[in-house]
Amino acid sequence: MVNDSIRIGLLNDASSLRGLSLLSYNQLAHYDSPSCYKLCAISRAAGILAARKKSVRRGFTTRTPYAVRQQLVSCYGFKIENGYLRIPVSRGKRHSVALTRHTVEIISQPGVKVRSFTLTQNRLSLSIARDPPMIECASTIGVDRNLRNLTVGNDDHTRQYDLSKSVRIANTTVRIVASFTRDDARIRTAIASKFGHRRTDRVGHLLHAATKTIVALAVQRREAIVLENIEGIRSLYRKGNGQGRKYRGRMNGWSFGEAQRQIEYKARWVGLPIIRLSRRETRGSSISCPRCGERLQSDKRLERKLWCGKCRVVMDRDQVAAVNLARRGRVRFARSRPPIAEAQGRAVEAMKGNPTPTVIPGVDAPKLTQPTKS
Repeated sequence: MVNDSIRIGLLNDASSLRGLSLLSYNQLAHYDSPSCYKLCAISRAAGILAARKKSVRRGFTTRTPYAVRQQLVSCYGFKIENGYLRIPVSRGKRHSVALTRHTVEIISQPGVKVRSFTLTQNRLSLSIARDPPMIECASTIGVDRNLRNLTVGNDDHTRQYDLSKSVRIANTTVRIVASFTRDDARIRTAIASKFGHRRTDRVGHLLHAATKTIVALAVQRREAIVLENIEGIRSLYRKGNGQGRKYRGRMNGWSFGEAQRQIEYKARWVGLPIIRLSRRETRGSSISCPRCGERLQSDKRLERKLWCGKCRVVMDRDQVAAVNLARRGRVRFARSRPPIAEAQGRAVEAMKGNPTPTVIPGVDAPKLTQPTKS
């Protein structure tokens, strides 16, 4: 149904959901399946066509899209009863899929709603949403993301979470992939892909353990989380910048975006405010003395430590960055509290041109995923 909708959209130059629905729905009548699956297939096809249209507009070469992976997606007509997901297969008939104990515990929490499901040959994913109560925070903590650690703290306390194992995992994966000697490029690519997925899973697990602790301690201490803006950092490690190939590969393999994603969805799931600083507010956070504000001096002998010529002290640059981020975020947090705290009783993030919306109006959590028996 997805491929038929794509074909119809290409013939009629339609990529919007409304236009594709009007063209495709009647032509999908020969499929003996509930109408809810037809609507979701059209929606998926519209997304594929819209992405293709965007690529063409940007000047990229594109191939004719074709959906290969078989999956069943729907946000209508399903029920969850007695630990089973019951999905319609025909008129008056439903198929039951057993849910794991962990999945049942999560979706049974107050305020949790199951929005949709995705069923493949060996996996079931549930998309859930929750509107959590806001946590009133009294202070902030800054999160400084680095290649080998996550540093979290403010003026009262700082803590580092070691991520150096992720660098070793990446180096091992690169060394193994480089040792492949098969002549068939297709087989070599397939094997390398397996090692790449394994690397992603292992690094993601390390980040999960660290971010889970960060959010739990922030909730316990009632501290809003402040994140820096490091967009565009990849441009510092491009070919031709005078850096070695191994160094550029190591820095470009840094999962700073995944760390931010995990912190944000976990904080929003429990109702903890997230403050995103702009690039201007982030600038100089790791080289400004938190005591006097002077520019810190570096020395090769001190490695990742900096010293202040005015205060005459040596400080860890990661801890300096975390403290400065917490302070700058606290200024934003304090500015945003009075107008909304009086009206709604909750803290919000100040936004240019739109000062009134809450920091977290709602939550769409990642999908709960579990394997299914074929």
